[in-house]
Amino acid sequence: MRLAAIDIGSNAARLLLSEVKINTNGEPVFNKLNLIRVPLRLGFDVFENNEISKEKTGMVMQTMKAYKHLINAYGVTHVKACATSAMRDARNAQDIIRKIKLETGITIEVISGEAEASFIYENHIAENMSKDDAYLYTDVGGGSTELTFFSNEKLVFKESFNIGTIRLLKNMVTEAHWDSMKDYIKFKTKDYRSVIAIGSGGNINKIFSLSKKKDGKPLPFELLKDYYKELSAFTLEERMRIYKFREDRADVIVPALLIYINVMRWTDAKEIYVPRIGLADGLIQHLYKEVTTV
Repeated sequence: MRLAAIDIGSNAARLLLSEVKINTNGEPVFNKLNLIRVPLRLGFDVFENNEISKEKTGMVMQTMKAYKHLINAYGVTHVKACATSAMRDARNAQDIIRKIKLETGITIEVISGEAEASFIYENHIAENMSKDDAYLYTDVGGGSTELTFFSNEKLVFKESFNIGTIRLLKNMVTEAHWDSMKDYIKFKTKDYRSVIAIGSGGNINKIFSLSKKKDGKPLPFELLKDYYKELSAFTLEERMRIYKFREDRADVIVPALLIYINVMRWTDAKEIYVPRIGLADGLIQHLYKEVTTV
C-alpha cells in the first residue's frame, strides 16, 4: 500500500510518500519513498497581513498540482493533506482550499494546534524509550510550537502556542506570549523528576546533522546553547555561506533554537532526542490506521 501525506506549514509545504508493508510478525513497516519540500513561506504574508497574497496563492496552486502529479506517478492509493498555523490565521484560506480541491481533487484540512500536536505524537517515539522518564515532544514550526507530554505510557497533555520562527522574525512574539508558555510548561511538568525532550521540525533536524551525532544519540542542552550562540553571531549571508544553509533555513534556525532552548530550560531537560520525524510522518501513521480500521 502506498500512502501520501501533505503538510502545508507556515514556512514550507511537504509531501511525504510512503510504502507500507506487513512484516513476518504481521506489523506494518513504513518505508519512506520520497520527501519533497517547497519553501512557500506563507507565514511571511499571513502573520503581517492576515491573508495569503496573490503571488503566494499562485505558488501554493503550482505546488499542489506538482504534488498531485507525483502522487499519481507513485501509484498512491490514499492521501491525507493538512494545513497548520498560517492557514489557520489566513482569512482567505478557505477560498484557496476550495480552488485546490477543484483543480487537483486534493482535500486540505486546516487543523488546530492541538490536533497538530496529536498527529506528531502518533509517531510514538517515546514508547521505545525508558519508562522511568517523562518525555516532552517539541515541534517548532514557522507559526506555532506544539508540545505533547508523555509519561508512564500515557499522554499527559498536548498544547499549542503561537510562538514560531517566522512570528519571532516578524517581532510578533511578546513577553506575555513567552510568559504564558513558560508558566504552562512549568506548572504541567513540575511533578516529574526527569524530563527528556524529543524534538521535531526541520531546524532541529539540521542542527542534529551539523552535530555529526549518531542516530539515536541525544543532543545535550549545552550543545544547543553553543549552536545558538555560534549561529547568532553570524549574519544571514554568513550562515548561508559557512554552513551551506538555504536562505529559508538560515533565517529561521536561530529563532528555532531559542524556542527549543527555552522549552528545555523550563522543564530542566538535559538532552533532546531528534528522531527526524514530523507532522507528515504522523499523518502517514494516522492515515494508515484510518484505511485499515474497519
